Amino acid sequence: MTCASCVARVEKRLSRLDGVTAEVNLATERASVQFPGTVSAEQLVTAVESAGYGATLVPERPIAEPAPRAEPTSLRIRLLVSAVLTLPVVVLAMVPAWQFVNWQWVSLALAAPVVIWGGYPFHRATWLNLRHGTLTMDTLITLGTGAAFLWSLWALFFGMAGMPGVTHEFSLFTPDADPSETIYLEVAAGVTVFLLLGRYIEQRSRRAAGQALRSLLELGAKDVTVLRSAPSGSQETTIPVGELTTGDRFVVRPGETIATDGVVESGSAAVDVSMLTGESVPVEVAPGDAVIGGTIAGGGRLIVRASRVGSETRLAQMARLVEAAQLGKGQAQRLADRISAVFVPIVIALAVVVFVAWVLTGNPLSSGFTAAVAVLIIACPCALGLATPVALLVGTSRGAQSGILITGPEALERARRIDTVVLDKTGTVTTGTMTLTRVTATDETALARAASLEAASEHPIARAIVAGAADLVGADGNLAVTHSVSDFRSAAGLGVTGTVNGAEVVVGRPAFAAEHGCTVPGELADAVTAAESAGSTAVVVGWDGEVRGVLEVADTVKPEAHAAVERLRRLGLDVVLLTGDNERAARVVAGEVGIDRVIAGVLPEQKVDEVRRIQGDGHSVAMVGDGVNDAAALATADLGIAMGSGTDAAISASDITLVRSDLGSVADAVELSRKTLAIIRGNLFWAFAYNVAALPLAAFGLLNPIIAGAAMAFSSVFVVLNSLRLRSFTPR
Repeated sequence: MTCASCVARVEKRLSRLDGVTAEVNLATERASVQFPGTVSAEQLVTAVESAGYGATLVPERPIAEPAPRAEPTSLRIRLLVSAVLTLPVVVLAMVPAWQFVNWQWVSLALAAPVVIWGGYPFHRATWLNLRHGTLTMDTLITLGTGAAFLWSLWALFFGMAGMPGVTHEFSLFTPDADPSETIYLEVAAGVTVFLLLGRYIEQRSRRAAGQALRSLLELGAKDVTVLRSAPSGSQETTIPVGELTTGDRFVVRPGETIATDGVVESGSAAVDVSMLTGESVPVEVAPGDAVIGGTIAGGGRLIVRASRVGSETRLAQMARLVEAAQLGKGQAQRLADRISAVFVPIVIALAVVVFVAWVLTGNPLSSGFTAAVAVLIIACPCALGLATPVALLVGTSRGAQSGILITGPEALERARRIDTVVLDKTGTVTTGTMTLTRVTATDETALARAASLEAASEHPIARAIVAGAADLVGADGNLAVTHSVSDFRSAAGLGVTGTVNGAEVVVGRPAFAAEHGCTVPGELADAVTAAESAGSTAVVVGWDGEVRGVLEVADTVKPEAHAAVERLRRLGLDVVLLTGDNERAARVVAGEVGIDRVIAGVLPEQKVDEVRRIQGDGHSVAMVGDGVNDAAALATADLGIAMGSGTDAAISASDITLVRSDLGSVADAVELSRKTLAIIRGNLFWAFAYNVAALPLAAFGLLNPIIAGAAMAFSSVFVVLNSLRLRSFTPR
């Protein structure tokens, strides 16, 4: 495919099959097709071939890695040879003083291979499309350069242009000379070279545009060292990464790439995740921590148990999201494609009308011919077809490298319109992990006894107490060894009881302790009140009829949250905190990060109602969340943004996925979306404005065809180079 009219034709031919819908992308040269079971993949390929193009099925791979575009070597050779042959032709045509006797025949000998061999890719595409009844951009190129070359042959062999001593005046406007003395060899050769140059730069730039995604996908390891059982113990065996299965244990040495997603069983290391998430600081991992395939371990040897392999890994999921995004089209691009589908026949008809109008108004045939050729060449809709896909290719690829996965141009368009950001609290503004923040006790064994008892519980608060005790007491984390526990009992949502070192200990809410006959002394009662006022959870520890300690547990605010909220405000967005927690706890968190508007105490299904209520007030809402209970609200919002650490349900319901759990990535995502959409709109404006402005100039004879060819080629190059500016985007 070479232009937007090619895209429109392939889509139209595919869509003729019953139940088939298709989106074709010029930049990636791929089609995303939805089809019913009554249609086979072979029928789809045949449909594309019947439109005059070739198609193959994308082979299934663990990661749908796009094949890197080959360096356009043959096109470069064709360009260089054509440029060398064309230069003297153009110089002789422009400088009458250098036009020696029979110079025109030398120009013919130099220009003929340029027009025929140099322009062969355009002529071949024209012929193939004509065989299928299609008119494309290549048709305009072949008609324009072919007409100029054939006119020159007629003038040389049958007119006066071939006579010795004939000179040729170069003009930026239409010539006013005897048609039989006028030749257009410099137009035919020069336009061909300009178009070859434009096509070469375009291909090189499109290749660079996809490099970011290819670099991301090339992160995956090729081989992996697995541990296999042997009579003498575990034995290391190297296998291709494709043979790795879930549950396999594999070794990661310092400097090696982690082969797949898994959980560390032993060892510790600093893992470089920068290429995957954009996070520049290495992440320290230890036993029990999850690791992502494609990241690099440094400073330690790890043994990892594979949890996801092949197409289920985080890297593969990112690849699928990005590829799907690059196939999408925004509303503006759909309009451009519809225009391009009818643009070429309209331009051909316009060129005929221009030629006839010039002749009927008494102008020389050569003037009308020049204007008609200029119309054919200047109107090629190359830039229209590249305006959206190249920008989307660069933007989504750069986003993927920065840990921002955009689902498509529709998400970009919605991101531009949002004026309100609704943040879920737990896991989004806060870490989502309960932490022991303060201990107030009248008995020094209170924390150790509580931790010994809570070690048998899986509740998040219990885990926070055990982990906090391990840090504060300096034990090895298994305090149950120090204090023996028996008769353990748990009351869901209230607390636990059990016998610790012979004493009946109760750990839980103050009311739960009161039910078990434990009173709270004045000093500890004040600690409970202070904890609840601060939005924390107060857990009391008691035995022998009295509470001996108050443990304050809280979900801590992410360190970057306050700065992230400030950035969102600077982007002109209102920020709302939405949570199921109580009003007091929500207000404490909101005050810490600088959010004024709080909606608290809502159930999961009520989050949807709250989002709709804000939309009903005339606002365009972006919802940011990470949990299953956020999925419905993410889907309801105008723009759903899922934190990458969240659940698959939240990610699948979102328009943008953030690989990092850094709230600052929300502002990065909004900025990248706005910049990408701005580039797309700029490209489309240039492509439309260029044709609208240039066509009248060509029709009225104010544009030499060779200048028209250069301008047309530049329009495509401009669109591609403008899109490549997105490669410089850097998350803050």
